[in-house]
Amino acid sequence: MKDVAARAGVGLKTVSRVVNGEPGVTSDTERRVQEAIEALGFRRNDSARILRKGRTASVGLVLEDLADPFYGPLSRAVEEVARAHGALLINGSSAEDPGREQELVLALCARRVDGLIVIPAGADHRYLEPEIRAGVAVVFVDRPAGRIEADTVLSDSFGGARSGVAHLIAHGHRRIGFIGDQPRIHTAVERLRGYRAAMEDAGLPVDDAWISLGSTEPARVRQAVTGMLAAPEPVTALFAGNNRVTVTVVRELALRDRPVALVGFDDIELADLLGITVVAQDAAALGRTAAERLFRRLDGIQEPPARAELPTALVARGSGERPPA
Repeated sequence: MKDVAARAGVGLKTVSRVVNGEPGVTSDTERRVQEAIEALGFRRNDSARILRKGRTASVGLVLEDLADPFYGPLSRAVEEVARAHGALLINGSSAEDPGREQELVLALCARRVDGLIVIPAGADHRYLEPEIRAGVAVVFVDRPAGRIEADTVLSDSFGGARSGVAHLIAHGHRRIGFIGDQPRIHTAVERLRGYRAAMEDAGLPVDDAWISLGSTEPARVRQAVTGMLAAPEPVTALFAGNNRVTVTVVRELALRDRPVALVGFDDIELADLLGITVVAQDAAALGRTAAERLFRRLDGIQEPPARAELPTALVARGSGERPPA
């Protein structure tokens, strides 16, 4: 800064005002300072700025898997809100591992991020209590926090699954299979609950053989599909609990002659061209709502932790409207 000030013929305070976008500098003086900055290759020392202001102008986003298409629009929405607030976004993946989630979250806290948006993999987030007391703002998205009170933004997984299964029932199906994610995951449990509620609403029994929860690995999902379709009384329709399950189910059904109706939770790429009926959630709205909530906290808003639940939408494209064979 001393070199810039000397070259531009101004004081250190003037250079500081220009670098930080503060008022009180004439356009001619600002031009001279900017020219000196460019000529000397000056970059602001953010470490020193953090020590002085106590804020890093950075926030962390902990996702399940950066490669999952569902998280792309969510991450982009968080980034746009962060950018509008002059903050840098740092992303990381937990790989659905509670230990890795905790390690990543605490690593971000050690780097003094101002706030965190977390899609939780674990069920106990008491490890965050010291960080929250120290002033780190935290918002949980897609799934609630475990064993602490915190701001949470969710999709209506229960209602969405209930409407998707009711849609299959309305098209004549009575034996409907449910293939979902691991039973420890909040969204998987809520979507199964929605499936059961729709069947109960219609007065239909549920056979345990029609329900399969577990890994979303293709081999496991293919095995579930095969079992449900090979039974003495096979299912005539399937409800897929998330986008990765839906993709595998679509591929498996394409190898079979028997027409099977399908509704998936989450939209998938090319679903419109393939005619896949889905229960769509707005991933961008989830990210935007969570980020706006986070920056309200960082702006000093003091209010009890709140829970927001965003609606889903049934998008009929053909696969969910097939009648029973």
